[in-house]
Amino acid sequence: MVSRKFNVLNHELVPKHEVLSPEEAVRVLKELGTMPEKLPWIKASDPAARAAGAKPGDIIRIIRKSPTAGETVAYRYVVVG
Repeated sequence: MVSRKFNVLNHELVPKHEVLSPEEAVRVLKELGTMPEKLPWIKASDPAARAAGAKPGDIIRIIRKSPTAGETVAYRYVVVG
């Protein structure tokens, strides 16, 4: 049997997930006026986080398509799990 890995990020219903660089993470946190732990959490074991290469302590930007707003951006703090 042939084993193929499925990349969840290629699915049409999964929004784009990007791991922020440390510099970009600092800029975003300053812009939002918050600390990483105060952001909504996403587990490192989440299929989308794993596919994006996120590890605990990273911040992920999630870009969703919206019929009314065009695009919405959300940030998640990656935790162990």
